[in-house]
Amino acid sequence: MSRYPTRHAVSAGGLVIDDRPDGRWVVLIAHRNAAGTKQWTLPKGGLEDGEDLESAAVREVREETGLDAEVVTKLGVVDYWFVWRPDAVRYHKYVHYFLMRYNGGDMTSRDDEAEDVTWLPYTEAIERLTHANERDLVRNAAPEAEAHAPVGERRDDRAGP
Repeated sequence: MSRYPTRHAVSAGGLVIDDRPDGRWVVLIAHRNAAGTKQWTLPKGGLEDGEDLESAAVREVREETGLDAEVVTKLGVVDYWFVWRPDAVRYHKYVHYFLMRYNGGDMTSRDDEAEDVTWLPYTEAIERLTHANERDLVRNAAPEAEAHAPVGERRDDRAGP
């Protein structure tokens, strides 16, 4: 078994929210993994030279969704490992996520990195997210009423992923 050299990678992204009369809505993007399976995730991407985490998150959201959003607060950091076989490198990636408020924009003006972009109600977004670590991050950004509801009364406590 060959051992790959390990490198660290840093990205930034956002959970874009829009608090509407019918509840909190969030934006998810879809892309295909190496096996061709459609995955629903939060928008994120690497930092450009001289860019800080918040600026990168705002830029990545704009590029991948076409939406303008402003940072409200930092949500947290998700880290995971993967091997990038073309370069024979094992990466430990850290993605810094921010809660972001929707300010406008148009999904038709996004780049083609994401296969699909959609608004979903908060609980449906949690169910649709592919990765458990992102589902946990979104749960931590529950609307105020959700965050203080007794266990069993939270809408995201339904059976599901």
